[in-house]
Amino acid sequence: MKRREFITLLGGAAAAWPLTARAQQPAMPVIGFLYFGWPDTNIVGTFHKGLKETGYFEGHNLAIEFRSAQNDTARLQELAADLVRRQVTAIAAPSGTAALAAKAATTTIPIVFNTAGDPVQMGLVASLNRPGGNATGVANMHMEVAAKRFGLLHELLPKAVRFAVLVNPNSRNARFEITEAREAGSTIGRQIDVLTAGSDREIDIAFASLVHWLHLISLSYHC
Repeated sequence: MKRREFITLLGGAAAAWPLTARAQQPAMPVIGFLYFGWPDTNIVGTFHKGLKETGYFEGHNLAIEFRSAQNDTARLQELAADLVRRQVTAIAAPSGTAALAAKAATTTIPIVFNTAGDPVQMGLVASLNRPGGNATGVANMHMEVAAKRFGLLHELLPKAVRFAVLVNPNSRNARFEITEAREAGSTIGRQIDVLTAGSDREIDIAFASLVHWLHLISLSYHC
């Protein structure tokens, strides 16, 4: 499922949560939108589209509280707690990291999530068939195709002997992502360098180290 399609679905699902879950909420329901990075206009637009398809219009019969952690895990937890204090009707979390922060903050407010990992392994739901609890959503399971992605890279760059993968160390999926990447590297017979970054500054540092490494490789090649 494409991200745009999911956000549309997310908006509709958050608004269409059973009325029993919203019975004690104010007359105008409030949806909290909890984002780990920065929501852009496309994401916000498609989110509104999903709401409108279920008959909800911001400012008319629905209010939305947008919260952006700007890639700061500590801030994400604070924002999730703030939405809970405001007693929002439901929380839309378009990432596994945001969903985990929301779930840690409440066991009663409905959470609609999207994640690239296994929601069961992450602790978001009890099982895929019977999620239980207060969270449900869509799992893209992107990490399950890690071997395929590295295989394609190997086909595109057959002479490359090393690949790198960037992992957020604060993610519940971090250990699994690293294991999957290394197993994929072993499958294609290539070294996998794991870089970690949990903030914008760390991402810049990680890419700078890659550039430095590529520069050294280039000097070695020309010597």
